Amino acid sequence: MEVVRRQFLASAASATLIGGIPAAAARNKEQRQQDMADTQTYAAVAMQLAARSVEHAPDRESARRQMMDTIASLEPKIRSATIFIQQYAGNPVKLAVLPEYVLTSYPGRISVPDFADRAALEIDGPEYEAMGAIAQRLGLFIAGNAYEQDRHFPGLYFQTSFVIAPSGDVVLRYRRLNSMFAPTPHDVWSRYLDIYGLDGVFPVARTEIGNLAAIASEEILYPEIARAMALRGAEIFVHSSSEIGSPIDTPKSIAKRARAQENMAYVVSANTAGIELSSLPVASGDGNSMVVDYKGRVVAESNSRETFTAFGEIDLGALRAARRKPAMTNFLARQRLELFAEVYSGKSPQRADSLIQNNEVIIPDRDFFKRVQEESINNLIKEGIV
Repeated sequence: MEVVRRQFLASAASATLIGGIPAAAARNKEQRQQDMADTQTYAAVAMQLAARSVEHAPDRESARRQMMDTIASLEPKIRSATIFIQQYAGNPVKLAVLPEYVLTSYPGRISVPDFADRAALEIDGPEYEAMGAIAQRLGLFIAGNAYEQDRHFPGLYFQTSFVIAPSGDVVLRYRRLNSMFAPTPHDVWSRYLDIYGLDGVFPVARTEIGNLAAIASEEILYPEIARAMALRGAEIFVHSSSEIGSPIDTPKSIAKRARAQENMAYVVSANTAGIELSSLPVASGDGNSMVVDYKGRVVAESNSRETFTAFGEIDLGALRAARRKPAMTNFLARQRLELFAEVYSGKSPQRADSLIQNNEVIIPDRDFFKRVQEESINNLIKEGIV
């Protein structure tokens, strides 16, 4: 079909002019307008899938083979889910969100450089290429989360949330900013800003299905991260998570609704369906994937195990109309951010550049991060905050 489409476009390019505009260009313009109208309303799905730990992989090569096998297993599950959803609900699926660290699970006690070598993806590596090919074949946006190397910071890794477009290109790459036991851009802040700038810290991808931003795992609990993205235009938060599901409200389930409501944005949150090949019981992170609309209402939520049942309609037209309407419920328009600037300025309990010493980036051991938090708590005590 793709070959036929390209042949048609090639032949159309030589068509006669219509009103001074090439016929192909006129048709392409009409098609783009129709595509934009079509994508005002579409379906998004949170794919609740099991993460596969590389904890017991004997070497780098084994870990990489396992990751590629996991990627190969994604395509039939996403394809089948999108077919069912369109048949059931009528809207085409344009966005599929995968769980946190679905290819590897979390590092555990594996050292930072060893885990970077074993499990962290290269920016242009074969894993991204394979996932890009899936997005191309299925014709949708795929959002996910993985650990990633960065040539500017050898020996470290960052937890990265990404969005891959139907073209196969990575159109958004967000590095987790708040993590308890892993390096973050804030830990090498001065150098990271020099290299990537603020756009690389709080990226928003402006796409034909809306303005997408990513929030990683427990960062949903920190309102500042979502608000920073919303102030840069984010309309849909893709949230890859691995969390303990429960019929009782959990901190994350409450936060998902709060972040959606206060920022007038959709949240599509995909949880793991357990963690396989780990020392933990399989269902330690399972259930409660959800889609939350821009009013903070849960429109779909999954139970346990692997499932696609957290899917829902994304109505960009309604969201944009709500954001542009004077009303008490227009929470973005009513922000008075200057009120808080001085309170926030210079008040960070956890210091920046914790991994830069004597102007060199250091490689931390796992206990380093606990020591940093102990220092932060002491700072809060000195300030009389706690």
